[in-house]
Amino acid sequence: MYRQGDVLIVPVAEEAVPPHVAQAPREARDGRGRLVLALGEVTGHAHAVVGPGDLLREPGPFGPLLLHVPQGGRVVHEEHAAIALPKGWYRVIRQREYVPGSVRIVAD
Repeated sequence: MYRQGDVLIVPVAEEAVPPHVAQAPREARDGRGRLVLALGEVTGHAHAVVGPGDLLREPGPFGPLLLHVPQGGRVVHEEHAAIALPKGWYRVIRQREYVPGSVRIVAD
């Protein structure tokens, strides 16, 4: 398990990847060629993966992301140390904040 700021990255066994993932649309890379896991709304900084791979968003308002890095990758952010990810599948979960009566994603 890996954490970078408000992003948690949890390894997922190949056999636990949902079957619908094969047909799911992939998230686009940003202008710098990165897979953005979370964008800082205030700072513009991003938790992002560099290297080959795919990022898929599961349905729902807080739907987690599934990340596949077939050759491994690096999670980078302007204010955090980079994290090396071994090849494989990961579930990316944004930290949530409880606000009485609701839940919201934490914003940078």
